[in-house]
Amino acid sequence: MERIIGLDFGSKTTGVAVSDPFGWTAQGVEIIRRKEENKLRKTLARIEELVKEYGAARIVLGLPKNMNNSLGDRAEKSLAFKEMLERRTGLPVVMWDERLTTVAADRTMMEAGIRREHRKEYVDEIAAVFILQNYLDYLSCHPMEINKKEDA
Repeated sequence: MERIIGLDFGSKTTGVAVSDPFGWTAQGVEIIRRKEENKLRKTLARIEELVKEYGAARIVLGLPKNMNNSLGDRAEKSLAFKEMLERRTGLPVVMWDERLTTVAADRTMMEAGIRREHRKEYVDEIAAVFILQNYLDYLSCHPMEINKKEDA
């Protein structure tokens, strides 16, 4: 199995995770930071570099749905980013429901004893790990889905 890149796309940061070569676990890689929300050229270029570095075959991008399952402004921006990623990398991009991943990431850091003022530094990367790990867990239970491009 090839590696998969997981992304938590935010207004000024993008958390990045990558799967192991077997598709069992997700590891945090980095947080890509930008000064302005709409300045995405460097973010896209860095993701392209990471795709090549890790030999990724697909990207999983968090879809920030509202709790009532509707799509708000942030979700629309993520869908637009998906199109940019597909054009830039040539890879399929799977949208994955990311509801509560930031909450889970924050809770995990709290349980690990990371002080509140330091959690902001890592939350996007850890959220990307949760997004990707949830997707990998889904694939392990649904092996026939591995080559499909549908969004969850």
